[in-house]
Amino acid sequence: MATIEIDEEVYEALQIPEGERPQAMKQELAVSLYARDVLSFGKARALAELSHREFQTLLGDREIQRHYTDTELAEDLDYAE
Repeated sequence: MATIEIDEEVYEALQIPEGERPQAMKQELAVSLYARDVLSFGKARALAELSHREFQTLLGDREIQRHYTDTELAEDLDYAE
């Protein structure tokens, strides 16, 4: 597991309850990297530690459109049949 160092002063300035900070930061990073097309949906979802549905909802709440690869689209179409 990799570690990201955040200045203590910055970490303490977060307007998020202390117990929720690590999870919130993972979700923020996952959403940002997914939106920039740096991580796939599956990898971003894993980073955020959310279910498929939860991560899809989070993206929707942030008005981030889901981008599909041809492979993902084919898998979804197969599943829908």
